[in-house]
Amino acid sequence: MNTPIVSIIVPVYNAAKPLGENKTVLHRCIDSILNQEYRDYELIVVDDGSKDESGKILDEYAAKDERINVIHKENSGVSNTRNLAIQNARGKYIQFLDADDWITTDATKSLVRTMEESKADLVIADFYRVVGENTSHKGRIDSDKVLTRDEFADYMIQNPADYYYGVLWNKLYKKSIIDTYHLKMDASLSWSEDFIFNLEYLLHVKHVAPLQLPIYYYVKTEGSLVSQSRFDIRNIVDMKLSVIKYYDNFYKSIYDEKEYARKRPEILSFLVGFATDDSAISFSTKKLGEEIIPVAKLSDHKQDAILHNYYTTKLLERLLQRISTETGLSSNELIVIHYLSCFPNSNVTKDMSLFTDINQFLLVPLLEKLVFNEYVTRVKSSDFETYYSLTQKAKSITKQLNQLTQDFDSIRFAGIEPSTQKLLQSTEETIYENIRQKLT
Repeated sequence: MNTPIVSIIVPVYNAAKPLGENKTVLHRCIDSILNQEYRDYELIVVDDGSKDESGKILDEYAAKDERINVIHKENSGVSNTRNLAIQNARGKYIQFLDADDWITTDATKSLVRTMEESKADLVIADFYRVVGENTSHKGRIDSDKVLTRDEFADYMIQNPADYYYGVLWNKLYKKSIIDTYHLKMDASLSWSEDFIFNLEYLLHVKHVAPLQLPIYYYVKTEGSLVSQSRFDIRNIVDMKLSVIKYYDNFYKSIYDEKEYARKRPEILSFLVGFATDDSAISFSTKKLGEEIIPVAKLSDHKQDAILHNYYTTKLLERLLQRISTETGLSSNELIVIHYLSCFPNSNVTKDMSLFTDINQFLLVPLLEKLVFNEYVTRVKSSDFETYYSLTQKAKSITKQLNQLTQDFDSIRFAGIEPSTQKLLQSTEETIYENIRQKLT
């Protein structure tokens, strides 16, 4: 069996809670992993002595997909469960999920791509907070540059109790770092053991890459493996003191004595806030499902040119939406940037308007907004015409747009042999040329 790039780890305890249509939250979680655009992974699911149908459901999945490794064990808690999964992991990278949650279809792909392009040791991504039928986008780092460990620590010190920093499931880890330094979950803690693991991991990293794209749906529930509570007030106090000590020692390790003394008031602000996910619904809240572009389910209908165009357009819209979410640029702005990358030094012409499907009168203010935000520059101007070109800042956007076309093809040609793909692409070029000539 080939060694996978990613080991995806899911601890499971009594996750067979019904969702309707003969599905459970566990089905939702596992299906979201199996539907990943990125395929080079193994899924390690550890059943921690579930008393419901969780174990049976997992075995049914494993019988259908050889990438799934199901481990059954007696109940011993989430830390031991994750540690066992890490011991069995063969991947270069480690990704975690909780059984009550699920991930976007591009989650693993986005984490791996960010890790490999940035050469970082840790990737940390935004996520969706799900409360009932509502969802809100959560993230903490507004910088898109790769951070040194100290720069990341400076961000974390501003809001250390936020789930964004403490949890495992919005991050991608290097297995080599975990193995080299013998890192594992502290089974003596029933609270914030994931935060302690992150602090210990951070001691051995040089760079952290923020991914400003929500890739995870977090649902706070009772009764799951990660929310089981088996401790009294005395244990809570002891565990809080342990976590605070870990946290304090982490900053002592990375700052010199003078810097530590200067920042100690901020460091001790951790005493005030402890393990929160800002559960209040924000003004940016959307109904669950509204965060992605909806698509009609028409699979039973015979495909024709109109339906083919519909699905192609929707896929491109979704791929553009991901870049829009990550960059803060609108889809129209992204399309204009793509046009200028194909046709530099352009003025506002009928062709630009037709290509972007934006009225010529609206193109001018949109271009000027891009000029203001330093993605576009005016290269020359006459009394009647202004010409525009992309700036150096826009290169990161054009790189993402170029990657979009590759993602589009990887989705379209999934499961098709490379030789057949080349034949289809060659045929497609002829088809597009036929259409272009007919239209022009």
